[in-house]
Amino acid sequence: MELKERIRANLASVRERIASAAVRSGRDAEHVTVVAISKTFGPEYLQAAYELDLRHFGENRVAEAMRKRPAVWEWLTGREEPTWHMVGHLQRRKVSDALQLFDLIHSVDSVRLAERIDRLCHREGRDPMPVLLEVNTSGEEQKYGFRLGHWPEDQTQWADFLSGVENILKLPGVKVRGLMTMAPEVESEATRPCFRRLRDIRDALAEAFPEADWHELSMGMTNDFEVAVEEGTTMLRLGRAIFGPRGEE
Repeated sequence: MELKERIRANLASVRERIASAAVRSGRDAEHVTVVAISKTFGPEYLQAAYELDLRHFGENRVAEAMRKRPAVWEWLTGREEPTWHMVGHLQRRKVSDALQLFDLIHSVDSVRLAERIDRLCHREGRDPMPVLLEVNTSGEEQKYGFRLGHWPEDQTQWADFLSGVENILKLPGVKVRGLMTMAPEVESEATRPCFRRLRDIRDALAEAFPEADWHELSMGMTNDFEVAVEEGTTMLRLGRAIFGPRGEE
C-alpha cells in the first residue's frame, strides 16, 4: 500500500479510537491534539501526514530534527507552517538549537534547564518559549522529570517542587503552558494511575499558581492513548500509531 494511504488508514483508526474514548469520559475529542512523532521516520512521512491535515509534529532528539528539517522546510515553502514539538529529553547544551527548531518544548525537567532557555531567549532577542514541565509520575529511575515521591500522601518533595515551579514562572523567557509525563511501558490500563496523578498535580498547581496557564497535559502514546484521553490529556504523542513500525520502508 502506498505510504500516504497507509498513514490515512492509521489516522482514521486513531481518530475513531480517540472519539470513542472521549465519549466514554464525557469529553470533546476536538480538545485533544495529535502530535505526530517522527522519530526515525524520514521527511516523506511528514509530508504525507501534512497532506492528510496533520499540523503538529514532534521529535525526540534535536540532532535528528536538524538532519531532516531542511528537506521538510524546503517542501513547505509557501504552505502553512506546522507546530513543531520537542518531546524528548533536552540537554542544556542543545537548547540554542532547540529554540531555532521548535515551537513548544514538552520536556523541561529542571529549574536549571528553564533558566538556560530563559537566558538564551533573552540573549537572542526571542519571544518567550512555551514549555511544559515534565513530571516523573511513575517513579521509574530511568525516566526524567521532576520527582514528587509518594505525593500527596508524602509532602516531603512537594514544597521543593512548588519552589522550583515558582522560580520558573518568574522567568520572562519561559512561558509555562502545562505538564507532561511518560508512563511506564506496561499494559495500557496500568498507565491510568500515572495519567490521573499528572492531572491531580496540574489541578494542585492551578490552585497554588492561579495566574499561570496550566491547560495542557501531554500524556499518552501509541500503547496507551485511549486511557490518556479518558484521564484528560490534551496532547497525544503518537508515532507508530500513525506512521507504522519503526524502520518501515
